[in-house]
Amino acid sequence: MIIDTHAHLDMEDFESDRDDVIKRARENNVRYIITIGIDRESSIKGIKLTEKYPSLYCTVGIHPHNADSITLADIDEIARLASSEKVVGWGEIGLDFFKRYSAPERQMEVFEAQLKIAGDLKLPVIIHSRNAHRETYETIKKYSGLIKKGVIHCFSGDISLAMEYINMGFYISIPGTVTFKNAQKTQEVAKKIPIEYLIIETDAPFLSPAPKRGKRNEPSFIVYTARKIAELRGVEPELIEEKTTENAKELFSIP
Repeated sequence: MIIDTHAHLDMEDFESDRDDVIKRARENNVRYIITIGIDRESSIKGIKLTEKYPSLYCTVGIHPHNADSITLADIDEIARLASSEKVVGWGEIGLDFFKRYSAPERQMEVFEAQLKIAGDLKLPVIIHSRNAHRETYETIKKYSGLIKKGVIHCFSGDISLAMEYINMGFYISIPGTVTFKNAQKTQEVAKKIPIEYLIIETDAPFLSPAPKRGKRNEPSFIVYTARKIAELRGVEPELIEEKTTENAKELFSIP
């Protein structure tokens, strides 16, 4: 059994064949999928999808790209949504200083506001960090007394940073990019971190693994990520599937 801990099944990319996508996931032993909120609308849609599909859980939150267009009232509304039965986390939140679709100062303001609410609600956080590794880490460290659990999504830092997060109790999520030939840093992290803090994801419809590169990503493709990590660690893929599933259940309190 595998859990895809991070996908965006609410997106238009899946409108024409969402039923088939979820069926293919099940056929490839993907038992559960967590569909991730990035704004008010996607958070609402994610909740509705979990009501339709038993294999789906969801999170709510505001992506840093959307920080400029969000008000604190929107955050409060999302906090109310978080009481829905199958909401298992808060995110995708964080900092993105690469594309800068929102001003860095506003990203930080919205990030901190969401960390506080997630902590109050006792929900694990799903963290996005791009070109902002140190700023993200220092902000999470600032709230470490309030935030007890979380994951660094699509981790792109080095092994040293990974261990700093792990020492705070965070999990490290490895996406399909680990299958790329030039992904030495991600491969080193996937190989060396304690398996107790490793989880896997697709980030579908983005970041398709090497055998499917150029195509829309989907949860069934997570098997390629598990196989690559198993190869790097010198173990059977079934062990990676088992351990990452255990870790995901622990992080997101999935029965």
